[in-house]
Amino acid sequence: QVQLEESGRGLVQAGSSLRLSCTASGRISESISMAWFRQAFGKEREFVTAISWSGGTTYYGDSVKDRCTTSRVNAGATVSVFLEIVNSKPDDTAVYYCAADYRSEPATTAEGYEHWGPGMQVTVIP
Repeated sequence: QVQLEESGRGLVQAGSSLRLSCTASGRISESISMAWFRQAFGKEREFVTAISWSGGTTYYGDSVKDRCTTSRVNAGATVSVFLEIVNSKPDDTAVYYCAADYRSEPATTAEGYEHWGPGMQVTVIP
């Protein structure tokens, strides 16, 4: 089992950077890919970004690909993954979820992830 917890600022001024962190603990192995998804009120869950164990493979959702970067630090029994969206917009307002799964190739759909964090509300104010 993998435990995930998101953290970061819940209120962001439009135009500034939105930064989130996720800490994974538990059954950590060298086959865990991690991802970020988000869900705005009344909308479906949306893929944001995914990263492989080594960090050598990353994917980005169409709505953020020009503004988003992801990275990770693997430190033994703990893994941290980071999300940054620059030039944030009110449309970036959503609950952001960290996800993980035992797969070498990161998935870009929610069905590809078994483990999820509780989610964190991020509001981008104009």
